[in-house]
Amino acid sequence: MKFYIVINTYITQNPSAPVRYANEWDNLDGSIERGFAGKSIFFADNNVVTDLTRAEAYARLLASVGVNGCAVNNVNANTRVIESEFLPQLKGLADVLRRWEVRVVLSVDFGSPQSVGGLTTYDPLDTKVIEFWTNKTKEIYKYVPDLAGYVLKADAEGRPGPAKYHRTPAQAGNTLARALKPHGGLLFYRGFVYGYPLDYKNLTVDRAVAAYRNFAALDGQFDDNCVLQIKYGPIDFQVREAVSPLLGALTHTNVVLEVEVTQEYTGQQRHTVFLADMWKWILEFDLRIANKTSPVKHVVTGKLFNRPVAGLVGVVNVGRDVNWMGNDLSMANVYALGRLAWDPELTVHEIADEWTRFTFGHNPKVVEAVVDIQVRSYQAFENYSGPLGAGSFTDVTGSKYGPNILSTEGPKYGGWGQSHRADHMGIGVDRTVAGLKGGYGTGFIGEYSYEVQQMYESVDKCPDNLLLFMHHVNYTHVLHSGKTVIQHIYDSHYAGAQTVHEFRDKWTALKGLVDEERYQRIGRQLDYQCGHSLVWRDAICQWFSNMSAIWDIHDRVGHYSGRIEAESMHLLDGYVNQTVDPWETASGGLAVECKSAKCKAQYVWTGDTGAYDIGVQYYDENDGVSRFKLLVGTKVVGEWDANDKLPNGRPCGDTSTRFTAPGVKLAIGDTITVEGVSNNKENAVFDYIEIRK
Repeated sequence: MKFYIVINTYITQNPSAPVRYANEWDNLDGSIERGFAGKSIFFADNNVVTDLTRAEAYARLLASVGVNGCAVNNVNANTRVIESEFLPQLKGLADVLRRWEVRVVLSVDFGSPQSVGGLTTYDPLDTKVIEFWTNKTKEIYKYVPDLAGYVLKADAEGRPGPAKYHRTPAQAGNTLARALKPHGGLLFYRGFVYGYPLDYKNLTVDRAVAAYRNFAALDGQFDDNCVLQIKYGPIDFQVREAVSPLLGALTHTNVVLEVEVTQEYTGQQRHTVFLADMWKWILEFDLRIANKTSPVKHVVTGKLFNRPVAGLVGVVNVGRDVNWMGNDLSMANVYALGRLAWDPELTVHEIADEWTRFTFGHNPKVVEAVVDIQVRSYQAFENYSGPLGAGSFTDVTGSKYGPNILSTEGPKYGGWGQSHRADHMGIGVDRTVAGLKGGYGTGFIGEYSYEVQQMYESVDKCPDNLLLFMHHVNYTHVLHSGKTVIQHIYDSHYAGAQTVHEFRDKWTALKGLVDEERYQRIGRQLDYQCGHSLVWRDAICQWFSNMSAIWDIHDRVGHYSGRIEAESMHLLDGYVNQTVDPWETASGGLAVECKSAKCKAQYVWTGDTGAYDIGVQYYDENDGVSRFKLLVGTKVVGEWDANDKLPNGRPCGDTSTRFTAPGVKLAIGDTITVEGVSNNKENAVFDYIEIRK
């Protein structure tokens, strides 16, 4: 074997696409929509922050992974960003990002001609509206001469748009694009447009069909500097949804693919989920245009339809937290965005390995552990949250975080169009062409090419991972795996939670190999994820067991070794039973609440003498800071404050979390006490204790 040392060798790479942008949904008041890592690094108190050190560091970070543009403000845009008085501040921000070759993109409000310009209309074909956009854009470019362009969210979720004037998105987009064209700017028109509320009772109505129906017929009508920014799926950043058929329909229109780095529906950075796994699946999906190999990655590079402008855009939403994303391991998603935008041929493992070595060094034990955690984390999260393409089982009308299965269903909530239509017999949304003809489906599948239609239309050919996205089937339907749908739901949720516990053990074994600060911080995050994965597991399995009346063949659901429900303990000094909404987010359907200043719940140990881990499942609301103690006899074996920043002010799947006291010595007859102290509106609510070897 011979080894060669190569010196003075330069590797030249060209990016796969010109648009490699981050979108930040920062508000001028400093808050961030769908941000989970602290306040904005760009804005505070309706102004650009005076200290832009952090903003420059972020520009450097983006540039290091090949990202060359950044939309700095929320797509639900504040009109102040284009007001004359604000533009000098915008210039200062752009000057800082420019040092690292990162160009600013500005999100604009379509109603600005009226709200900023004082016009009586924002009709995109009105000459005064056209003049407003022309003049305002010229003014902005005086301050930011290399502005990359505008992002426009219109006619979506209450935003003003051209529909009010019976104009098309092409007419609207072209008005802004023509104002930008003399300056070299692009108009990014978001394809996220759908009607609300939908008629939940009408089985032919479907949010998934909206983007295609709104934009496909306009192909070729958009100017060459007008770009459609299309979400990867037709619903809304779900953990698994079909690839948007609109990506294969626009052969004469510039397109960029939009993914979400911030984990809106995928654990909000409290859960480690390496999203490169999802994005790679999307990029490799074959649209089969004209019966030819047509992967989405060739849309992203512009190769498929020979488009001059194409690329990948990620909604990132970094904040002021020390690790940018609120979770050290979630920074791998920012890295993956840049790497896949630069080179979509990279594998998930290659990206994870690169990031791990840059972040933690080359110790083989560390590299193996971190890469393993990353590459398995997306599948683990999918397993314990939303299986088989069913969509979100989370609270879509609220936090979008913890389990709340019925938040998508019925006339009250189903109008959002994120339904899974689970009932006593089965689950899934019929999106077949045959279903539309028969009045029981939506016809969404008909938006794909013929070959893809043939795959999805048949329940026998449809891949398991999207079965419930495409079809409504009985719980007893047998998957390609050989399992029934209901058994897959049970098994996947148990497998997903188990995988996360393996992650924690892998990380624990790295003691001394990673700096103590990050070791502790990531350890706490994985500890939390372990507990919350059990909340997901138990809630989903209990709900489907109750709904289907079909038992888990392994007899796990509802049977928890070592678990003592709080409501079955001896309640003292003000602890009383409390219902929890939704019911499935309490282990036995009930929890206990402290109705006085200090309360106790006790249990007498009757098991074997030995050392045990004692877990306390409690609810950490955001409307107070309760205090807890765990005692064996009179000895305190654990005490903690319920001071996490979880996204709800009531006991539910968002706030259920766990404290574990390890290695507690127990003897027969010992009294185990949970002591809770209420604070403000948080009444030291807990669900159960769990005692395990």
